Amino acid sequence: MVATPNYNYISPTEYLQGEENSPIKYEYRDGEVYAMAGASNTHVIITGNVFAILRNHLRGSGCQAYISDTKAHIESINTYYYPDVIVSCNQKDKAFHNFLRYPCLIIEVLSPTTEAFDRGDKFADYRKLASLQEYVLVSQNRISVEVFRRNSEGQWVLYSYEPGKNIHLESINFNCPIADVYEDVNFETAAGEDLIV
Repeated sequence: MVATPNYNYISPTEYLQGEENSPIKYEYRDGEVYAMAGASNTHVIITGNVFAILRNHLRGSGCQAYISDTKAHIESINTYYYPDVIVSCNQKDKAFHNFLRYPCLIIEVLSPTTEAFDRGDKFADYRKLASLQEYVLVSQNRISVEVFRRNSEGQWVLYSYEPGKNIHLESINFNCPIADVYEDVNFETAAGEDLIV
């Protein structure tokens, strides 16, 4: 039996065309679209810090960091996501206008509304990217960074970083104090924010 898309099915081409002019960003999973919520100030500060640090580190390396508006395209499962930060060192990705297919590193800043999905289904989907070497989850509620690294057997190994530690990202030969990720974050203010992303 052949499954027939229902009337709500949107083709990848329609999705990409719609994203070009849409004031709202949507993620795409095999024919269905999901609107993305707005980000808290804490989320924006952390994402900006991570991007700035990585952009500086990657200068002249042949690798490129992208922030928020660049999609990850998981071609094998017909899916597009918007990671908070994504890094590619693959020259084939330079051919694409607003997505990447061969990232080596994806970083998501967690929030109460997205954490379960980022840890679960989204991570399962990202693992289908053969190029992906590390998946990083950054808490916006406390100083905590989790790095999931694919080992030589293809298994994902967790490395946790807490206050006072240096974060290591093997995929791009990067190290920095965890405090740099949280520069200018006020956790007392963050606790009072409506943490929607």
